[in-house]
Amino acid sequence: MDSLLDFSGKVALITGAASGFGALLAKGLHERGAKLVLGDINIAGLEEASAAYGDDAVLLRIDVSKEEDCQALVQAAADKFGRLDIAVNNAGVGHEMLATHEQTGDIFDRQYEVNLKSVMLGMKHQIPNMLKDGGAILNVSSMAGIGGAPKLGPYAAVKHGVIGLTKTAAVEYAAKNVRVNAICPFFSPTNIGAGMLKEDGVEDMLVRGCPMRRYGTVQEMVNAMMLILSPGNSYMTGQAIAVDGAVSAI
Repeated sequence: MDSLLDFSGKVALITGAASGFGALLAKGLHERGAKLVLGDINIAGLEEASAAYGDDAVLLRIDVSKEEDCQALVQAAADKFGRLDIAVNNAGVGHEMLATHEQTGDIFDRQYEVNLKSVMLGMKHQIPNMLKDGGAILNVSSMAGIGGAPKLGPYAAVKHGVIGLTKTAAVEYAAKNVRVNAICPFFSPTNIGAGMLKEDGVEDMLVRGCPMRRYGTVQEMVNAMMLILSPGNSYMTGQAIAVDGAVSAI
C-alpha cells in the first residue's frame, strides 16, 4: 500500500456515517487499515452500512446537536481502541430551496443545530484526545460556505460558520500537531443533495455553472477527504479546500 494512504493503526471517528460521504469514507479508511468509530442518528442504516467491519468498528446512535452524544462518541473511541487519531464532522442536513424573504426561523435553527453547533461540540471533545499524540480533524463545509447559494441562505450561513470554526481551531492547536481542515464540495448527489435535483431546472443549472460541465461523484469527494486526512499530508492545516470542478476559479 502506498504510504500516503496507509491508515494502519489509526482510529477514525466519523459522524453521519450511515450514508453518503460518511459511509463511503468509512469503507475507504477501513480498507486502508483504520479502526472506526461511527455515529449516525439512523442506527439501522449505520448497522447495514457497517456490517462488514466486525470488531474493527464501534457504532453509536447519536444526535450531533446534543453535546452528550458528541462526547459519548469520543468516549467510545477511548473505551474501544484507547486513542483517537482522526475525526470527521460530516453529519448534516439540507433544507427546502427558498428565497431569503421566504426563509423561517425554524429552518435556520435546525441548520445551526445540526450543521454548525455540532461541529463545535464535536471538536470540543475530539481535540483533548489528540493533544498528546496529534491528530487530524476534517469538517465538511460546502461551496456554499465559500460563496453565495441562492435559495439556500441558512445552509450557506452555517457552512460559512464551519469554515470560521475550522480556521480558528487550526491556529489554536497547530503547535500541538492537531491539524484542522474543511472540505468544500461542489454539489454531489448524497442523500442531502439528491433532493435538490427534484427542483425544476436545478440539475441543468448546476452543470452549466461548472467548468467541468458536471457535478462531482461521492467517490471523488471521498478521495479528496482521504488525501486531506493522510498522515503524510502533515503540513496542511487551517484550509478550506474546494473540490469543485473549477467553480471557485471563475
